[in-house]
Amino acid sequence: MHLSPLSLIVIATLATPIAVMFLSVTNAQIMSSSNFQIHSDSVNTSGGFSSSSNYAIEATTGEVSSGDSDSSNYSLRAGFQQMQEVYMAMTVSSSSVGLAPNIPGISGGVSNGSTTVTVTTDSLSGYQLTIMADADPAMQKGSDTIADYIPSGGVPDYTFSTLPADSHLGYTPEGSDVAQRFLNSGTTCNAGSSNDTASCWDGLSTTQTVIAQSSGSNHPNGTDTSVRFRVGVGGSSVQAPGVYVATTTLTALAL
Repeated sequence: MHLSPLSLIVIATLATPIAVMFLSVTNAQIMSSSNFQIHSDSVNTSGGFSSSSNYAIEATTGEVSSGDSDSSNYSLRAGFQQMQEVYMAMTVSSSSVGLAPNIPGISGGVSNGSTTVTVTTDSLSGYQLTIMADADPAMQKGSDTIADYIPSGGVPDYTFSTLPADSHLGYTPEGSDVAQRFLNSGTTCNAGSSNDTASCWDGLSTTQTVIAQSSGSNHPNGTDTSVRFRVGVGGSSVQAPGVYVATTTLTALAL
């Protein structure tokens, strides 16, 4: 199950905000206590889960008035099997986040911004969160562009590094579900299990990159993943002044 993608617009000014659209899904549970939660139950005459090397089936027999019903005001999924849909929700901390400060055109510098994405799912297999740029390179202003950050060695750089002639946009995710590629051993990324603040920087791509993933349900509280963006411009970089825009897409997938 995909949740409707979430678009981010990253704007950097040389001499920056992220606009976010999101879709939330509501959910309810029938019964709960301090020891359990029952999302759906069934009173029937027979059924159960069966599997072999070729198939898996979960069946119920004898339920009354089961099936799907819809109108302009509601959608009803009556019956145990109809109710077995994965719940997902994705929200963001702010609809507008700016990269700051503006970068001087003569001396260069660094501009930063971030947004926090919260993914909630009751999928027992968890979820996956990906990021993808709409253009290559992601950050553009007409015919002028700022390159995507290119880490050395094929894995993210532990430290964001800008050489004098560089102009580039990088990002890094932070949170308890961050993908292994962005975890570190203290000095090296895609190694160890630490998620140090503002470490393991990568460049955006027009193919989806997994930035967070879980292996189980996190309902009802959800899990936060913060995505930091950084633009670095070196002191000798020839970069036209103006407002540069990068559009990226975040997608949540129930596993």
